[in-house]
Amino acid sequence: MKIVSYESMERIRKRLVRLYGERAPELLERFHMLIGRYGIGIDVAPLTERWSEKDNMLITYADMVQRDGEPPLVTLKRFLDERLPGTFKNLHVLPFSPWSSDDGFSVIDYRQVDPAYGDWSGIEALSQSYQMMFDLVLNHCSSRSRWFRDFVNGIEPGREYFLPTDTSVDLSDVVRPRPWPVLTEFSTKHGAAHVWTTFSEDQVDLNWQNPNVLFEFIDILFFYISKGMRIIRLDAVAYLWKEIGTSCIHLPETHELVKLFRDVVDLVAPQTIILTETNVPHEENISYLGDGDEAHMIYQFSLPPLLLYTLLREDSTALYRWAADLPSPAENTTFLNFTASHDGIGVRPLQGLISESECDWLVQEVIARHGRVSTRRLSNGSESPYELNATYASALSDQQHPAIGRQRFLCSQAVALSMQGIPAVYFQSLFGAPNDLQGVQEGHSRSINRKKWTEQELANLLSQENSEPAQLFDALVGLIRRRSDYPAFHPDAPQEILDLGSSAFGLVRTACDGSQRIVCLFNVTSEAIFLPMKRLRTAANWSEETHSMWRDLTTGLHVEAGNETLPLSPYQYVWLTPE
Repeated sequence: MKIVSYESMERIRKRLVRLYGERAPELLERFHMLIGRYGIGIDVAPLTERWSEKDNMLITYADMVQRDGEPPLVTLKRFLDERLPGTFKNLHVLPFSPWSSDDGFSVIDYRQVDPAYGDWSGIEALSQSYQMMFDLVLNHCSSRSRWFRDFVNGIEPGREYFLPTDTSVDLSDVVRPRPWPVLTEFSTKHGAAHVWTTFSEDQVDLNWQNPNVLFEFIDILFFYISKGMRIIRLDAVAYLWKEIGTSCIHLPETHELVKLFRDVVDLVAPQTIILTETNVPHEENISYLGDGDEAHMIYQFSLPPLLLYTLLREDSTALYRWAADLPSPAENTTFLNFTASHDGIGVRPLQGLISESECDWLVQEVIARHGRVSTRRLSNGSESPYELNATYASALSDQQHPAIGRQRFLCSQAVALSMQGIPAVYFQSLFGAPNDLQGVQEGHSRSINRKKWTEQELANLLSQENSEPAQLFDALVGLIRRRSDYPAFHPDAPQEILDLGSSAFGLVRTACDGSQRIVCLFNVTSEAIFLPMKRLRTAANWSEETHSMWRDLTTGLHVEAGNETLPLSPYQYVWLTPE
């Protein structure tokens, strides 16, 4: 039975008015008729709990693990079942629809699974074991899609789905995430057309001023929910709305669209989480939480480059300043904390957090470790670093002292697992994969971090107990599993950032009901340090008399609260709680 809340529909109506003006009444009726499609919006179960300390995420491609003669989705599930049982609650399978470029982010058909990966049964099988995250690639689609073919041939409705623009129009204010022109010429039935292509000539921007585009994606959203999706990732969402004479990024209409998607899922599938992907400076990124009425969750984009800088520079000052100023998320919102993903390590999120010279230093450090640098074009025609392309393990490596590099990498993962929010781990980070220098293609620097593995290769890597990949895998998986046992790591549990000087980073997590406190400490240097226990006792509000013995949850070892100092070896991390 379709039950529709008047308050929810009124919020949606107001969003439609702001976006599409006088067309709002007909669009609201159209939306009302859509409720129930694929069974979504019928007998909606109330939300009981959005997330908990057991929430974490693995990020992977559908074909990250391969076996001859078998659909990769089947192979992936077997690998996860055998190697990672009980480790991850959420699974992000990167775009698995038919695609033409950018490793899936140039979508040909949103409603199909690429036969190279398998079919919908493979996705649905994974959804039986994991809460799934799907990508909704909103800003653009493939130039080989049916939608764009209809545009080229002048067929409705696709002929109005895209953005042909006169080349005489001044687009110099447009923020560009890539170094090439924003318009690409295509031959159409009616002659040459210069069409908006923000990311590449194969990724053709969609016209969100046309409400038919909105309803295509609402239908796709409902379809994905019916296939087991729990989290929807709004890819490249910052660029959605185009308005000549503006920067075409973060426009009010873009924020209104995200809020509209939030209202829609809150109405028809309240268990669904909206996640925005906005690889931009920190203040711009967190704006997508709105006033608690926009995205449920945002990527913590400043964390990967800032943590990388901290550990290579051996100085926590910038990380401390940023973390101490982080706002407490509004109710029903949180952060996705990660260090690595299928993309590179964003440079723009460092803006305002470290100086330009410090950023240049970081770029050179990654290059020295055989990484790559991708650029974007500025309004003056020059190019600027956009992201660093390397695996996170390689970016933190130490060629002269490999053991230091390994511990530095594990320290980075422990920081991301400790901070307020939900942690996400990229597949390559599970075992500290190095840069895939053989796989780097000309003009495709991101492939350095996208190596695909055969099932046998991974079996060989992880079965050697004393090998570096096996040791990293065991250490990281153990840390992830232990984290899930403690309410102080609930995404809503508050955090307090500790001022411990430039050689250490620390924070205190407190369970929502106050029943548990965990002090998380990290040596960010290659030298042993000694932290004053009095400072730690004060931060944790633990007295020496009532809490005489502490336990490190990462190792099980004990610490006497009456000691003068707590020694931490190079890049050591601890999670301390009273015994």
